[in-house]
Amino acid sequence: MTQRSVRVYLTAIALLLVITLLWYAYSYLTQPEPAPTDFDGLRAYKDVKTQVAFGPRAPGSEGHAKIREWMRAELESAGWDVDVQVSERLGNPIYNLVAIRGNTNPQIILGAHYDTRIYADNDPDVVNHTQPTPGANDGASGVAVLLELARSLPDNVTNVALLFFDAEDNGRIAGWDWILGSREFAENLAYQPEAVVIVDMIGDADLNIFKERNSDSALTDEIWTIAGGLGYGNQFIPQYKHSMLDDHTPFLEAGIPAVDIIDFDYPYWHTVEDTPDKVSAESLAAVGQTLWVWVVGQNPQN
Repeated sequence: MTQRSVRVYLTAIALLLVITLLWYAYSYLTQPEPAPTDFDGLRAYKDVKTQVAFGPRAPGSEGHAKIREWMRAELESAGWDVDVQVSERLGNPIYNLVAIRGNTNPQIILGAHYDTRIYADNDPDVVNHTQPTPGANDGASGVAVLLELARSLPDNVTNVALLFFDAEDNGRIAGWDWILGSREFAENLAYQPEAVVIVDMIGDADLNIFKERNSDSALTDEIWTIAGGLGYGNQFIPQYKHSMLDDHTPFLEAGIPAVDIIDFDYPYWHTVEDTPDKVSAESLAAVGQTLWVWVVGQNPQN
């Protein structure tokens, strides 16, 4: 091979290398990014701290009344119409908050409970068993995600209702039972929504959300696939683990597809240590951004 041939050969190799590198660079730069959202995990975390600052939110408490007024004000300032549905269950008053935006029969319901447990009876110190729980994760985290969704979902998303359920957390206490608010709502629901998604205890700084065994499997797979695509595969673990009685249960019993997004491995459940320092903005963002993308994808106008 002559020197000229060698130069031509090397030049061709160099050009092929440059073309290959440019192709890879172009492919990388033009890869679709995860769907952008306006969901702000830091703002949601601030909402967690605000709720805990109200004090315990067990039914009948001062904090319970304050949080209702605060949630209503936050939702209305974000452009949602709010109805406080007052009823009674087992002799206890129930206050469910329903927020809608332009659609009286929305096909998607996102729900969370806002009450906290009367007694911290899972606390390792028996002295604390008669104390109320602060409810930073068990209660406040789900509310915070829904409130931030209320602020950040696009204005044209009108097929969603945000439900803030009362009296979820006081089973195994005389005169009470679990999920009273959601049972009351589901039993009196006059139409059949397409999907219900409950968020409960989703703020743990060490977030591990397994698929819940009683939830609708197709709906669960949809949400977990979106979470994985957004980079939240470590938080949304694609394995089944717990079977929960939660606010999704009455809807499942009514034949409505429902899913419970819950981290039930939270070590401070029903203890006095369920405080904001155990919650993180990153965990709230993982759940909130996943639901933001899922809800927008369900909106018929998109």
